[in-house]
Order: sequence, then structure tokens, then C-alpha cells
Amino acid sequence: MNLSDTLLFASGSLRGSRTRTLLMILAMSIGVASVVILTGLGEGARRYVVGQFSSLGTNLVIVLPGRTETAGIGPGMLLGQIPRELTLDDAQALLRSRAIGRIAPLTLGSSQISQGALNREVVVLGSTSDLLEVRHMSLALGQFLPAGDVHSSESVCVLGAKIKHELFGQQQAVGAWVRLGDRRFRVVGVMANQGESMGFNTDEIVIVPVVSAHMLFNTSGLFRVLVEAKSRDTIEQAKHDAEEILMRRHSGERDVTVITQDAVLATFDRILRALTLAVGGIASISLAVAGILIMNVMLIAVTQRIKEIGLLKALGAPAAQIRNLFFAEAILLSSIGSVTGLILGEAGVLVIGKIYPSLPVAAPWWAVLAALGTALGTGIMFSVWPARRAAQLDPVMALARS
Repeated sequence: MNLSDTLLFASGSLRGSRTRTLLMILAMSIGVASVVILTGLGEGARRYVVGQFSSLGTNLVIVLPGRTETAGIGPGMLLGQIPRELTLDDAQALLRSRAIGRIAPLTLGSSQISQGALNREVVVLGSTSDLLEVRHMSLALGQFLPAGDVHSSESVCVLGAKIKHELFGQQQAVGAWVRLGDRRFRVVGVMANQGESMGFNTDEIVIVPVVSAHMLFNTSGLFRVLVEAKSRDTIEQAKHDAEEILMRRHSGERDVTVITQDAVLATFDRILRALTLAVGGIASISLAVAGILIMNVMLIAVTQRIKEIGLLKALGAPAAQIRNLFFAEAILLSSIGSVTGLILGEAGVLVIGKIYPSLPVAAPWWAVLAALGTALGTGIMFSVWPARRAAQLDPVMALARS
């Protein structure tokens, strides 16, 4: 028998037991679809995090108060208990480094904003005019915070797009006055729609000068300082300089954490790639289960087809040919199940992408190849025993038993 005859014979055998064939194809396709969907979710999470960090800006170095010896966050930082606060003067001192181009000190808090009879709770971000460039933000109307003395406490603010719409609707906002807490601020600009970044919705914030935020929240410490290196080549130098400058200002004590955007991205990338591999491995267990199902069903098929096998051997079919017939059946089952599972998996990925458009769900190419390869491999591997058993049958005994 040539290859085409073997495939025709195997396909005829599969058509002869339609229910059994459909169940085995279903088992294999579920396994492949699970691998595709779960690895697609893992890859989507990785791309989402990378995109969120990239949107923060370029050549970014982040300075946080408090020291963390590992990549984690110390309990003191969560509770607001840090050895020494970062001050506005600390942030300004960072500009002494030749590797640092711009800085954006940040103070964060919440307050009630009101305009006329309308009011709501908002996140208030205190910063300087350089925040716009450091964070790659864009304005829709008006201007950003005024440049000049960072210690100035001008009563001006910039509204997020959603805040502007809720308070002013279609009316002009620039030039109007709003109240934040117990202070009045004049609106000088409105941010363009930018959505969420790192879980922080920039459309729902109000930006004020950093000193005005300190007065509003009765504090003098900074939440963090965003530092922009002059180029990618100077990022490490900027990190080193920031640590040294602040150590000298803090009496020789290393009590700040300086992290680079690339380092954070690399850490998240490794974690999420490992997570993707883990969930893909868990899903691939179902492929092993499908392979065992194929083995069990084919062992039963050997018992049911003893007369057929005996007749083939009596007509002169060698043992290798009998094995090839069973291998062909396993390959057909695995191939059809793999392709069906791939189609179902990609359809599932598309549906998830429609439901969660912000998550760039896409199964990585290596996961698709691994799922298809594992499906074919398990199907063939688990067919070895039934194929050998069929090939070892004695034709006389097989025909006599039938």
C-alpha cells in the first residue's frame, strides 16, 4: 500500500466510527484551544504592561522616597512611613547632573472639586510645567502649568478631559474658576483624552502647581520624582547621579529608591513570560489527556477489528504496514483536532479582544506551534502501543477468534 492508499484506508476507518472519531477530535481540539487562549491572555497581559510603561515617557528614571533592597515595595512605603521625605529642593538638586535633562516632581492627593452647583471627588496631581514633556501628555485647550519658579503657589489648574466635561459640558472652561478644597483655582488648560495609564485615569485628574498641592494637602513631601535622562545612553549615569546627589543631601544615607523604566519593564517582561509559559503548560496537560484517550480508544479498536487485521495479515500485509495504518489514523485524528482547536482558539482570542479592547490579546507564534506540535506528538506517541499490538497479532489466531 502506498501513502495515499494508507490515508484512504485510515480515513475510511474513522468514518466508520463517527461518534468515536468526533469525541477524540473534540478532546484534542479543546486542548489546543486552551493552550492558544491561555497563552494569548498571558501575552496580552505582557503587551499591556509594556505599553503602559512605554506611555509613561522615554529615558525615564523614577526616584521614590524610602529604600527597598529588592524589587518589591517595603511596608513602610505602603503605610506612608519612610525615613526621610523627598523635598522639592531635593528634586531641583537632581538637575546638577549633566545626564539629566528634565525633572517632574509629583505630589498626589484627593480633594473635592466644585463649580457652581456641581461637585465631585477628584485626584489632584501637583507638579511643574515640565510634566507635560516628561510624561508625553498633550493639551486639548489652553496652556499647561506656567513655567518659572517651582516654589510659586499660583492658583491655577489644568483639568482632565472627563472632569472638564462633567463640570462645564460644552461651555468654555479655560478662564473659569473652580474650587478645590478650601481654595479657588483658575482653569488655564484642558488635557486631551488619554485614558488610563498604569491603572491611573489621566482624564479624571486635576493638575496644579506642586507647591499649591502642598498647601492644599498640608504636606511638604513628594510622592516621587520623574527624571528624564538626556538620552538612552545616559540613563544609567542619570540613575547613578540621582543616587549620589540625594545621598549627599541626606547626610550620606541611601534612603531613596531609584529605578529605571527599562529595569521595571525587563522585570515585568520576565514575570509575564514565565506566567504565559506556566498557563500554557497547564493547558497542555489536556493534550496529554487527549492522547491517552486516543490510546484507549485505539486499543478498543484493535480488539474490535481483529478480523480485519487478521485478514490483512493473511493477504500478506507486513507488520510494519499494519502499524502504519494505525499511525495514519492517529495522525489524521491529531491533525484534524489540532486545526479545529487552532480555529476555536483564535476565535476565542478574537472574542476576548472584542470584550476587552484595551487588552492586546494575541497568542504568541511559539505557543501556536507548540500546541500543534504537542497535539500531533501526543497523538502519535500514544498510538504506538495499539499499533504494535495490532501488528503482533497472529493472522490464524485473529481469524479464528473472529
